[in-house]
Amino acid sequence: MDPVSVGLLAALAGGAGGEVGRQVWAGLSALVRRPFRRDGGGQAPAVSSGETELVRLAADPGDQGRAQSLSTALAVRAAVDEDFRTHLAAWQERANLVRTGDGAVTNTVSGGTQSGPVVQGRDFSHLNFTTPPPPPSSAGAPGDSTADPAR
Repeated sequence: MDPVSVGLLAALAGGAGGEVGRQVWAGLSALVRRPFRRDGGGQAPAVSSGETELVRLAADPGDQGRAQSLSTALAVRAAVDEDFRTHLAAWQERANLVRTGDGAVTNTVSGGTQSGPVVQGRDFSHLNFTTPPPPPSSAGAPGDSTADPAR
């Protein structure tokens, strides 16, 4: 199982995603507060449930260290509690649908006329543009007989 994104946890704790984000955060809170699954009536493992880390991150959503601590606690608990791992994976699928602004892109084009293609977006790779050169300007280029009245 992939660890829960630190950025996602911090964004959700900070209220990103509006009402849907709040519901996803509440779902994680409920999941973390569930008791460890005790197969065969044994003792719960001596690992964090994640509740302390969750509360600390909620108190200071901008603290990346607290978000990392919660991510680690969730990963450790998922490693020792199969039922938790299953529910956490389902929670992660829902949480990944929330737009948190993580990796947001702002594109700006300025400076007048553009003489080539403008591509706006994020995470491009292996692009290749083969465009013709821009047309000559109307002011006339050197050697242009229409721009030189002496000719």
